[in-house]
Amino acid sequence: MLAVLFVLCAAFALYRSASTTVVVVVRPAEKEAGTIDDPPLSEVGEQRAQRLAQMLGDATGVGRIEAIYVSNTRRAQQTAAPLADRLGKRTVVVAGTDARAAVSQVMREHDGGTVLFVGSTSSVPQLVHELSGLEVGAGTEMEHDTLYVVSIPTFGRASVLRLRY
Repeated sequence: MLAVLFVLCAAFALYRSASTTVVVVVRPAEKEAGTIDDPPLSEVGEQRAQRLAQMLGDATGVGRIEAIYVSNTRRAQQTAAPLADRLGKRTVVVAGTDARAAVSQVMREHDGGTVLFVGSTSSVPQLVHELSGLEVGAGTEMEHDTLYVVSIPTFGRASVLRLRY
């Protein structure tokens, strides 16, 4: 009887410690036309960044964004800036192209939380794959309106919801 009680207590403790981490992954908004290597956002891109801030900008309550990670490109940082301002948060710049290291950092620092990750155009499919194990396809350079919501439970398989904004 004592063993059954111990197993039930352990199962309850394990159940209570289970959580789900949610990572919202987006590509940078539209860029200004030109020939420079790291162009800024266009006017349309700035409007999209404002829309993202409006969608995710609730500072309190369920589902609030705890942290904002960005790639080291100007457009990614500018895409996240309106939301960071609205929430009073600083963005965390993830240098390099190692999606596995970036995902490891996010999961270690925000297990059970909700975060936004604005990756580079090429890194978004890699990030979603590292977070979920699922392939989402490369997308195109013109696909700025896709938002992936990756839910990663402590137990079970991750799921991905693809939205347009």
